[in-house]
Amino acid sequence: MSPLTKKFTFSDLRAARTSSRKLAMLTCYDFTTARVMQEAGVPMLLVGDSAANVILGFDTTLSAPLRFMIDITAAVRRGAPLCMVVADMPFGSYGGSIGRSLGFRNVVRVMKLTSADCVKMEVGIEHVDLIRELAGIGVAVIAHLGLRPQAVGLLGGYKVRGRTADEANSLVELALQMQRAGAAALLLEAVPPDVSARIVERTEVPVIGCGAGPACHAHVFVTQDGVGLTAHKPKFVPDLGDLAGPMKEMFARYVNDIGSGAYPAPQHNYDMAAEERTKFLAVRA
Repeated sequence: MSPLTKKFTFSDLRAARTSSRKLAMLTCYDFTTARVMQEAGVPMLLVGDSAANVILGFDTTLSAPLRFMIDITAAVRRGAPLCMVVADMPFGSYGGSIGRSLGFRNVVRVMKLTSADCVKMEVGIEHVDLIRELAGIGVAVIAHLGLRPQAVGLLGGYKVRGRTADEANSLVELALQMQRAGAAALLLEAVPPDVSARIVERTEVPVIGCGAGPACHAHVFVTQDGVGLTAHKPKFVPDLGDLAGPMKEMFARYVNDIGSGAYPAPQHNYDMAAEERTKFLAVRA
């Protein structure tokens, strides 16, 4: 384990394009976990709208409120000041040409209130002008392509993107459009490896994979999926271990200790000074 000792920045992420080093990113939603992840050496933390699923218990990411995302992103920033913190823009907080001004204001608000290093946005061709405007004022935007969970209703489910030649070519062209608009990086979710490799080859910005094959410069997934805290996980998520089992055992032991009287024990109690205790006990109600 090598904890971070200096701030990880976009310069470090861009350097991954010219080196063989692959970088790790994990989702994170709270101060305590952020601190542990920084100590473990995780350089990039995505405060994803997947918090709607794994924190709030909704079936989709669509229910993540903007104010909630701001609050948890700020908490992650405080817990991991050396990590690159990515703020996910939730559903409805930005849009195409109609919602561009709203999106611009909301992104600026997120950056000011959270001290995040950049934002991630699920984008289509309709977001090109917004990406260009944000890049123009210095906002680093990670353009999320491929499977877009915020469009699950339109797509008809969580489906791999780019499985046909036409769809794959459209993804490559969209990636180029985002780069030309000023996107600082790309995130590809649920995309076949050949398609992500082509995008890596054709573009000049870092490419982060979320189930997108080995050609990507960095990789991310929902942390809870990889540590056994969710009922189901996508096939691309590695098995990092099982936190659910040990947590259940610890919680059950606490319940048993309460029931048996083993807790609280004398070492868990606060003492009174002897003379004060004597005076207190001498007075009967």
